[in-house]
Amino acid sequence: MRDDSASAGAPVGYLDPTVHPRQAGQRVIDVFVHMARDKDADAWHRRWRAGDLVGVNDPTPYGYGRAEAMGCRVRFSTSRRENPLETLLRLGLRALTGFDPVHAFRQRRALRAADVVWTHTESQFLAVAAVLPRRGGPKVIAQSVWLFDRWEGLHPLHRWLYTRLIRRLDVLTFLSPVNMAVAQAAFPEKACRFVPFGIPSERMLEVGPRRRARLTVVAPGNDRHRDWAILVEAASALPDARVTILSMTAPKRLARGRAGVRIKVAESNEELNGHLAGASVVCVPLKPNRHASGITVIQEAVLAGVPVVATRTGGLDAYFGPDEIRFVEAGDAGALREALAEIARDPSGAAARARRAQERMRRDHLGAQSYVARHVALSRELLGRA
Repeated sequence: MRDDSASAGAPVGYLDPTVHPRQAGQRVIDVFVHMARDKDADAWHRRWRAGDLVGVNDPTPYGYGRAEAMGCRVRFSTSRRENPLETLLRLGLRALTGFDPVHAFRQRRALRAADVVWTHTESQFLAVAAVLPRRGGPKVIAQSVWLFDRWEGLHPLHRWLYTRLIRRLDVLTFLSPVNMAVAQAAFPEKACRFVPFGIPSERMLEVGPRRRARLTVVAPGNDRHRDWAILVEAASALPDARVTILSMTAPKRLARGRAGVRIKVAESNEELNGHLAGASVVCVPLKPNRHASGITVIQEAVLAGVPVVATRTGGLDAYFGPDEIRFVEAGDAGALREALAEIARDPSGAAARARRAQERMRRDHLGAQSYVARHVALSRELLGRA
């Protein structure tokens, strides 16, 4: 394994903290990161140290703790112990509203003491907006993931409530430009930003030859928009292929009667890395979506030096181009079958795409460092301290 942390040729508007460190005289920003109740930073770190977080992860939730080295003081939300009645009340309110106001209310002092609040999904930013004072509170960077996938289909009462809460926020951020476009149409008066998601990308495996006796397809993921059925349909026409779906959500019935298909869960990083090391290709089959579903798995595969076949949907092509990822259209089992067969026919071409994908990650600073640096830059912009 080699260290590939050096980058060059950053796009316009990118803030790379290794190139643009905090300037002398700039004040330290007090950042409060409001996470879901099951994402406490201490518990996350313990799981990370124990190796229980499967995949490429940072010691802090989604790398937000990296902001400490970028001129910020970072505090994370914490969860308090509950008795059964408190749990019932909290979950009842969450079911009624679609977010967790009780968890946010318990953080109210830390929220109000911050200069800026970062949230990871709409569940957190809606709760923060409900708890904070309408005026005089901290700035809020409100990251949305799934909300605008289903905006048009929301119950009218939920849409009315969410609209009122969103109007209290300072800036909406998105992991996909497709998602952002829907929000801009719904809230033309709000500042919206595309902030590319990234995982720790400092280390990359060399892209090596992947000539296998059989086409070996590995397909990790638990997202609701994975199209496992179409992958199995495509693989059924490739009798020499071996497909391993690593998922807690894929229906086990899809593998019944199909000797070349396995559905299981990767219990550890060692197991996941073993599957990636033996893979001819990582496949990310998707249903149409707006939120860049699959981008984490794609980046993990690229870092591991494995060629990727993915459905072109959700704004994934804002991260990688067709010369780097083999894209197919949603719902087209024939195109997916041909893309997988192409990997077997031309492993050298697939390896060349994998190398270009790694170069794209370096060139465009796709990774946790850039993801967090953009939050810091946006925070300074909001606070007038840039």
